[in-house]
Amino acid sequence: MKAEANYQTEEVADVMASPVAIAEDDTTARLTRIWQELLGVEPIEADQNYFDLGGDSILAVQLFAHIQKVFQIKLPVATLFEAPTIEELARILRRETAPASGWSPLVAIQPSGSRPAFFCVHGAGGNVLIYRDLSRHLGSDQPFYGLQSQGLDRSCPPLSKIENMAALYVKEIQRVRPHGPYFLGGYCGGGTIAFDVAQQLQAQGEQIALLALFDTSNWSTIHPPSILDRSYYACQKFVFQAANFFSLDSDGRAKFFWEKVEGMQLARLGKGSRTAVSESRVLRQIRRANDRACWDYVPKPYSGVVTDFRPVKQYRMFNKPNAKWDRLARAEEVVVLPVYPAGMLVEPFVKHLAVALKKSIDGVICGCATS
Repeated sequence: MKAEANYQTEEVADVMASPVAIAEDDTTARLTRIWQELLGVEPIEADQNYFDLGGDSILAVQLFAHIQKVFQIKLPVATLFEAPTIEELARILRRETAPASGWSPLVAIQPSGSRPAFFCVHGAGGNVLIYRDLSRHLGSDQPFYGLQSQGLDRSCPPLSKIENMAALYVKEIQRVRPHGPYFLGGYCGGGTIAFDVAQQLQAQGEQIALLALFDTSNWSTIHPPSILDRSYYACQKFVFQAANFFSLDSDGRAKFFWEKVEGMQLARLGKGSRTAVSESRVLRQIRRANDRACWDYVPKPYSGVVTDFRPVKQYRMFNKPNAKWDRLARAEEVVVLPVYPAGMLVEPFVKHLAVALKKSIDGVICGCATS
């Protein structure tokens, strides 16, 4: 089991002693100790993968907060895509002298492959680790890039308007792919940003091959939730999580349950760290900015096709006819997945999204080839 209930915050604090000049071997040794304490796995070899050891996006925030405290180097959480092992991360730490200088909103989650690149925009939380499993299920031949929120490196405040986020991401996308056709997507609020990215690229005369919105609503048609709405939402969230849980077999239920337990334990563990508290404050600020930007954004009609990936049921506050995309897009293709809200990107349900998304990409590729 990767997390134990008897974690002691004091033990981790001892490991995160005052930063000192350290030799190469000591870099690896300290990283190993940090990983073992936070992941609850021992021993850990220098070439073992963070994600294979059970690491996730929640724990990654704590991990990099502790790395910053020990090494006095600020690295983005998305560094885990480039360096998912202790050995690779140590190599980056040894050469890193100006950590903020190399930060970019564009993250190469899976840069290789012969298929057209898919660009996926962050959700409300701002980071793109949530897309790792989706990228993995799409396969090694599917290039997959994530776009993460400005402000995650704390060098500048988060952007407050969807249009400004989209303009920044268009520039980043065109660094990798100067011209279309483009394959775009995003989860929840990330779908809203992807919608405006598509608008801006079209305004430049570029072709949008696929605009994939994962559980994304037209937020401008939904009134900000009241206290009663929030209470009902919380009840529905519990019901939907239970529905996801009971849709699994016995092995899947056990894994799903322990991941939830471990996530709560790790969240409690981080509360004792001043650096982690500061990091959590930044993430809350980014989430609030992204949420507010979505509520304030009024989308314009889109002359392309929207592919709308929906869960089998939806929260009552979002389940409104005018919150769909058929009234704004030239056409809408609806794909209903056998999963309840909040489970679309989570194992093992993410495989359903991967299969459906791959089918949509294949359909566009075949259409382009025959046209």
